[in-house]
Amino acid sequence: MENSYVKSFPDLMSDKKVMYVHGFGSSGQSGTVTKISQLLCNAQVIAPDLPIHPEEAMALLRNLCETEQPDLIIGTSMGAMYTEMLYGYDRILMNPAFTIGENILKNNMLGKVTFMNPRRDGVQEFMMTKQLQAEYQAITEQCFAKSNDKDEQNRVWGLFGLEDTTVNTYDLFASHYRNALHFHGEHRMNDSTLLHSVMPVVRWIDDRQNGRQRNIIYICIEDTLERDGKPQPSMLKAYRYLLEWYDIFIVAAAPTNDIEYGKRIQEWTFENLGVAAYNRLILTNRKDLLYGDYLIDRRDDNGSTDFMSTRIEFGSDTFKTWDDIIEYFSRLDGQ
Repeated sequence: MENSYVKSFPDLMSDKKVMYVHGFGSSGQSGTVTKISQLLCNAQVIAPDLPIHPEEAMALLRNLCETEQPDLIIGTSMGAMYTEMLYGYDRILMNPAFTIGENILKNNMLGKVTFMNPRRDGVQEFMMTKQLQAEYQAITEQCFAKSNDKDEQNRVWGLFGLEDTTVNTYDLFASHYRNALHFHGEHRMNDSTLLHSVMPVVRWIDDRQNGRQRNIIYICIEDTLERDGKPQPSMLKAYRYLLEWYDIFIVAAAPTNDIEYGKRIQEWTFENLGVAAYNRLILTNRKDLLYGDYLIDRRDDNGSTDFMSTRIEFGSDTFKTWDDIIEYFSRLDGQ
């Protein structure tokens, strides 16, 4: 993990329990646990050291779930593979190693393995034998046993780094669950991945658990770009600030004679806004039919001036810059 400062979200998962399930060769004392505790400063973070043998690890995790009743489970790599099988709980799987048995052989991992982080039992290393590898192979065959359950489909999120060269199980996960998302990152989590890819999903889960409906802001894409098509840096700053309080949707004109337009806009949204924009792109030529609380738009076309709630005219004397918009919403406290 990076050592840079990570902000806190005191209202996120407040007074709830979050269980973290670490990856192969790691422990519950990893830097990731520290960062999650900083981000979710009012949540209780539970992070056990996992036994080496996978069946023992699953027994420990299931027992912890029964005794602690976590509100959210976050697993990474091998831990994400285990987390998938903890049915009945909201779960986020980061780069899940559903093929860990095969990966051990493919990556020549037989032999002595040294733990990357200290463990509570003081053990510093173990031997990866062919028998132990076979145990990992066997445990992966138990995955997805309840993925056809409708409730499970709503409780599992898979996040997959586009630069992950260690495991690649996106297609396997997506064949069982619908919430399969890519993010810009590698196999191991860093501060940016946690802040911009994991926390948006945590926020969606927390909102659903609390029955919370955030006010909606629509941001029209056409007038927020630099000449090279990149978003204005100040727009990204405002977008990330507003995400903490509002449900943000990006609005673009619906394509007419350009069938590739919609695809390009989707790619732009993911490339620049990431996980937080998942399922939050609207293509429409009738802005007056949008149902929400605020519309940020420079243009007065496609029904913008007839938007039913508050229209914020970006570029006007009152809202010349995105900093003006930040200042405006900072006084509203999420209203």
